[in-house]
Amino acid sequence: MSRKQKSNRRLRIAVLISGSGTTMQNLIDRIADGRLKNIEIPIVISSRTNVEGVSRAEAADLPVDVVRRMDYDSTESFSDHLTLTLDVYAVDLVVQAGWLVHWILPERWHEKVINLHPSLLPDYGGKGFYGLHVHEAVLASGETESGATVHWVNNEYDAGEIIAQRKCEVLPEDTPETLAARVQELERELLPDVIEKIRRGDYRPPRKQKKKKHDVTVIQPRDKRDDR
Repeated sequence: MSRKQKSNRRLRIAVLISGSGTTMQNLIDRIADGRLKNIEIPIVISSRTNVEGVSRAEAADLPVDVVRRMDYDSTESFSDHLTLTLDVYAVDLVVQAGWLVHWILPERWHEKVINLHPSLLPDYGGKGFYGLHVHEAVLASGETESGATVHWVNNEYDAGEIIAQRKCEVLPEDTPETLAARVQELERELLPDVIEKIRRGDYRPPRKQKKKKHDVTVIQPRDKRDDR
C-alpha cells in the first residue's frame, strides 16, 4: 500500500463502553470536526443499560447494542454474542473505552482490539484496577508520576503489548479526583493519536510468537516394566 493509500484508508471502529462514555464522546467530537479523519463508528456496545454513554451514542445517531454479562449463563456465551455482533458490523478495530467486563477474544479478534488504561502499565493494572481505584493506589504508593496507556488486548487483564503511553506528574496535594482529571487530559490526546496511527499502519499488532522447541513436551513411550 502506497503512502497516499495509507493516508486515505478508512477505519471502522467499534467502541465498547461501560459508563459515562466521555472517552467515546471525545472520539465522536474529533470525527465530527475533522481532527480524526477517515474514522467511522458503525457500532457502540455497552455492558450496561442505563448509563450516560448510551445516551451520548444515541444523541450522535450511532447504533447501540447493550450486551450485559448478567444476561448470559457464562463468560463464554457472553463473549460469543459480543464477538458475533462485532462480526456483523464488520469492524476493523475494537476500542475499549472505559469497558469494564472481561470477555474472551476468539482467534479471529486477536490483534484487533485495543484498550485505554489510566496508569503507566504494567503498574496498577489487572483485575480491580479501574477508575478511581487506580489513582487511589498510585497516591497510596507515593508515586511521583502517573499517566495513561493504550495497549493491545489479549485474554489477560491489561497484559497485552503496550502501544503508547503519556506521563504526567503526581503532585503532593493531589487527590484521586485531581489526578484522574490530569490523566484524562492525556487520554483525550493519546487514544485518538493511536487510532490514527493504526489507521495509517504506523502501529502494527504484535507478532504471534512461534513455539520454540523447548515449548514442546515430548512424551516418551513407557517401558513395559513401568506397567507393574
